Amino acid sequence: MSAEKTPIDGSSSANTLLQLHQLLTSCSKENIDALSFELPKSASKFAAVSPQCLEISDNIIHRFIEKCSPRDMLPILCEALDSPNKTVQAATYVCPLISGLSDVFISLQRRHFEQIKVAVPVVVKVVKAISTESDYEDTELETLFERIVVNALSIQTVCRKLEDGENEKLRALLGLYVLQILALVSVSRNYLHFALRLASILPYSGISGLGLITGYSVDTMSHIVIGEDEEDCSSFSSHIYLGASLSVVWAQKHDEFAQAAKFDFGAIKTELQNNPTKRWQAVGMLKHVFASIDLPWEFKRYTVDFLLYITSGDISNKLGHNDCSLYMTSVFSSLQALTMIIIYASDTVLRKNAFEALKRVLGDIPNSQRFDILKALIKNSDSSSMVAILLDLVRGEMHRERILRTSLQKNEALEADSKTCQSTLFWSTSILELVESVLRPDTGGPPILPDNSDAVLSALNLYRFVLMTEAAGKA
Repeated sequence: MSAEKTPIDGSSSANTLLQLHQLLTSCSKENIDALSFELPKSASKFAAVSPQCLEISDNIIHRFIEKCSPRDMLPILCEALDSPNKTVQAATYVCPLISGLSDVFISLQRRHFEQIKVAVPVVVKVVKAISTESDYEDTELETLFERIVVNALSIQTVCRKLEDGENEKLRALLGLYVLQILALVSVSRNYLHFALRLASILPYSGISGLGLITGYSVDTMSHIVIGEDEEDCSSFSSHIYLGASLSVVWAQKHDEFAQAAKFDFGAIKTELQNNPTKRWQAVGMLKHVFASIDLPWEFKRYTVDFLLYITSGDISNKLGHNDCSLYMTSVFSSLQALTMIIIYASDTVLRKNAFEALKRVLGDIPNSQRFDILKALIKNSDSSSMVAILLDLVRGEMHRERILRTSLQKNEALEADSKTCQSTLFWSTSILELVESVLRPDTGGPPILPDNSDAVLSALNLYRFVLMTEAAGKA
């Protein structure tokens, strides 16, 4: 019978656990080894009954770690973590096991990196499953994250004991671990005090704020930890990139976070404003925040504000001859996620700022690729209103190019530039194909009305603009 249906008596459970703990003090080494396969898991099931039971469960697992080989206890605890019983509160069930892993990490005598590398994905998987559920009390999650932070600090303690080679690997693993936990802290309850403690670990892993927001630090650490092993790569969570992006958002929200992480936040923003390549990399990283369905809207608001800041000023004059083709896939994904905020955010100011950010990022993309991005956004949008907005942006680009071309044609000294301008993609048959894709969708037949009325009206307005401009002889 499940624990929900049959309340467990706290005092009797505590007495049972105490008897087990006393039994372990008198057991032989052989018996303790035999009991270690099941008893830690069984003791953890009672941890949610009362604070006293949680404490005794901790002591029982600690006793096993004292008496058994840490190398043997690590897979036992990982297996127990990976198979929580559905009849118990998982948040409290895993707490003694995670604390046990912290003790195991410190007790390991060799092959620290290899063994801790096995445990970290297991812990992240369990915490991710728990933190995304909504039926836990704040105190339960606080207890869980307290254990997780201590677990990360135990890895840091181990790092300090190792020599250069293994130390570098374990510090990189610690950095990836902290980023994932930071993402989960942000998703669950937005705990500032835990975020600050995690931030203080980041400098030890050799992580810079600029390296995080551009993805460089993540890629470097991943290469050190994972290398070319695809199987290892799949075991690490996508929350690494989310955590990397969120670290800068936390710094945007709280000066204390920037100080704890040793981020020079002003220098980061200035560098992104002045360096187009790094700015495109940052825009691509922010997609992880924009696209997250679990994050509170507050984080997306701060992320949009950050994006507005790094795209402020006359950044178009700083593009030079930089090629952004390498980053267009990630930039497109970020823009696509921004359109979701524009559509679904309930906050009017957030929607307005997201739209402004969308326009600025589009303006930051070289002309040769801007049309392709807009075309892809239109074809991949399911929202008629969003398609209409994007078509209006296309019309605005065409109007801007027409004015620029007219101005250039009046100046014979700029004839060569005029020829270049005439080769732009906005004034081409591709525009008619774009209009046709709305008026004659791939699904066949005419567009469904009134569901697609916004998109159809905008497409017709764009078509009329093209006809009128060409008829006037200005196209």
